[in-house]
Amino acid sequence: MKNVIRFLKGQAFGLAILSCAAVALLWPGAFTSWGGVRLVKLVVPAIQLIMFGMGTTLSMKDFLAVVRTPWAVAVGVVLQFVVMPLVGWLLAAMFGFSGELAAGFVLVGSVAGGTASNVVAYLAKANVALSVTMTCCSTMLSPFVTPLLMKLLAGRFVEVDAMMLMVESMKIVLVPVIAGGLVRCAFRRIFDAHGTTCERILTVVSMSGICWTILALTAAGHDTFRKAGVFIVAAAILHNVTGYTLGYWLTRLLGRVLPFGESEARTVAIEVGMQNSGMAAALSISVLGSAIAALPANVFSIWMDFSGSVLASFWSRRK
Repeated sequence: MKNVIRFLKGQAFGLAILSCAAVALLWPGAFTSWGGVRLVKLVVPAIQLIMFGMGTTLSMKDFLAVVRTPWAVAVGVVLQFVVMPLVGWLLAAMFGFSGELAAGFVLVGSVAGGTASNVVAYLAKANVALSVTMTCCSTMLSPFVTPLLMKLLAGRFVEVDAMMLMVESMKIVLVPVIAGGLVRCAFRRIFDAHGTTCERILTVVSMSGICWTILALTAAGHDTFRKAGVFIVAAAILHNVTGYTLGYWLTRLLGRVLPFGESEARTVAIEVGMQNSGMAAALSISVLGSAIAALPANVFSIWMDFSGSVLASFWSRRK
């Protein structure tokens, strides 16, 4: 019984995500609009709040870590922006997706690494410092790289305004992260003295924001999900698992010529496989104006959080 309770505690976030998705699918009308306001319009502010929270956790040492492990960071970031966009594009073609749905899979593959990867890296006994550094670098690069990837890969599915995508990416990612960093600098003594408390509060806020986006986007894409749900879920699972697999084994392969070990391979696998699906969902709403385009990010997020916790549990028991 104790083992069951311990397992459930470890999977709490993943179970919460699954519960939100199930509730939104069963009662979509309850999460479509409140007081005449469509709830999907609140997705972007929710993601901005999460990115602001991420900004308050960053410090100069996170960026200096790039100097200490340049090759590992470079390999991780390159794989992030090469493997996942191409796999997203291939899966959209394989499953015969078109239009906004296909563009959504390319988009979820073209964004930065997810902040949840840092927690999974810690639980999996990977290199947490490297994980945080890779997330920071991919996040800062995403406003410039994501529009380019979308233009190249998703342009055949929908019309992509690369400049608008860049501006919105900056508004959703860079501005909140920088604002969070400035707040941390201004109130550094408070953050240093009450770091654990602040981290717990920000974790709750982030989890609440993610759960909110799951509810709103699942309800908004309810009809499309009913028609192609099995294929969307299958494609999202393949996307995530392929990211883990290629991230791990390509890093192990490069470890023959570069100073990479098991810890770095696990870290890169987690970073490549876990995307900032919240950012993808927010861009789907703000730039593509489509809840359908946000559906792949939504499903990916649900599966990613669950698979990440399972992977961390598996690796934590292995040296």
